[in-house]
Amino acid sequence: MASSARGQANHCLYLARILIAAWRRDCEAQNLPASILAQAFLPAVQSQLRSAYGWFLLDITREESLPAEPPPCCEALPPQPQGKVLPAEIAECRQLEREGWLAELLAPPAQPSAARNPENLATGPAPGSPEQAAAWADSLQRMFDRMGDSLDEY
Repeated sequence: MASSARGQANHCLYLARILIAAWRRDCEAQNLPASILAQAFLPAVQSQLRSAYGWFLLDITREESLPAEPPPCCEALPPQPQGKVLPAEIAECRQLEREGWLAELLAPPAQPSAARNPENLATGPAPGSPEQAAAWADSLQRMFDRMGDSLDEY
């Protein structure tokens, strides 16, 4: 496992893509309803993508002492040393956390319906699809690449 924040971010993104591929395969096999597969895969994919984002935030701020777990959002970042200014990329991340695809990704998972079919113990349909998850992963990758390139210039 990678020891740098960016390495951790890339590793989590890689794991999310493996989960998305498995989710797609299971959807194509049609052995289980899509709503059940979403309940199984969506939380795991979101967890990996959220971790990838948190590790990337630490990379943006050039955090040298990495915590055991990444921060869930900009507000949870460790305080910056006296005199050190947060990079402009953090302002962009804060905006994305409030609205758009990143806000959607970071939102608490929707609770499935409490209604149950007595023959099926799983609850009602869960939001999400492998396509939505792949779009989140692709958006994170583009953000990592774009911001990473500008950070590497400094």
